[in-house]
Amino acid sequence: MARCRTFLRGLSICVTVLLMGSGVVMIGVGLSSINENIPVLELFEHLPSSDGLLVLQVFGPLTIVLSGLGICATTLDLKPLLMAFSVLLFVEFVALLIVAAPLVQVQAQMDREVDELFLNVTPLHKAHVDIQRELDKLQASESCCGLRSYEDWENQQPTSCFCSTTSHSSSEQLQCVSVEGRGPEEQQVHSEACGTILKNHLSFPIKLRIAIISAFATITMVAVPLCVALSLEKHWSTPPVETTVDVFNRVNYRPKPSLT
Repeated sequence: MARCRTFLRGLSICVTVLLMGSGVVMIGVGLSSINENIPVLELFEHLPSSDGLLVLQVFGPLTIVLSGLGICATTLDLKPLLMAFSVLLFVEFVALLIVAAPLVQVQAQMDREVDELFLNVTPLHKAHVDIQRELDKLQASESCCGLRSYEDWENQQPTSCFCSTTSHSSSEQLQCVSVEGRGPEEQQVHSEACGTILKNHLSFPIKLRIAIISAFATITMVAVPLCVALSLEKHWSTPPVETTVDVFNRVNYRPKPSLT
């Protein structure tokens, strides 16, 4: 029983340290500026979003404080403090799930809003100069053309859409299509649209925050039962006993006196 108790204490401390680590990650991601790295950011300036930054900024420090409380309670074997930590951690767990639940729906809503935004900004040759300039950079670096397809440019594709004439790779040739250019000759442009790449950039911060919250929830579901079991140890552990033999050769059992 003593070995089981020692194992549970060590496991509880490890899980609580992991919980503190998740709190540090929450703060780091909550204060980071991932959204600033999105290509063609000017295109999404007026796009409403609920990215969960405030959720991480609030629950991150709270998780660190509670984790410190849990480590102290487990290390010092303070049963009432362990129970209080378990209750507070469970309350935070429920509150975080309630507050962060809308993040799951944001992804589908964002896809619909982005599709509508792509439709409104076409044709691209009439779009704002800043949008055209940033989209040019994306098309050149990612070998894509247009937002929904290369037809968004209405046969006025910029040079960033053109396939490289020096490439002889069959796979790259399959990713190119022929379109009527401004001159008499046809031009080879990239068939892949840039919209998918932009959607992936937009959804990455939300997916990252959902993953962090899911990791916190998983660790919490392990930490709470462990700490509750330790706090209620006297109800499930067998007290140590000592045996004595009297003058009549009878064995007597009685609890060992507590060292405390």
